[in-house]
Amino acid sequence: MLYYLIVCRSLTYAQRTAAALERAGLTARVLRSPKAIAGEGCSHSVKISQRSLPRALQVLRRADLVPKRIYITAGDGSWQEVDL
Repeated sequence: MLYYLIVCRSLTYAQRTAAALERAGLTARVLRSPKAIAGEGCSHSVKISQRSLPRALQVLRRADLVPKRIYITAGDGSWQEVDL
């Protein structure tokens, strides 16, 4: 199953992002970012389904919660950054 990870700058920011998405009726789960996409140090991400991305971006813009980066899973388990 394909899904997106919205990379956030902190755990608190990830929690705020997930809460805003949940209030809008979208399923969102906070998790640690995989090492392959975390970069320096640890980071946290919000996992959403593939079909939820357009609506999620609208919700986050209205809530003034700008994603740091967004990645999509590939069939082989790798990650590809999505251009916003």
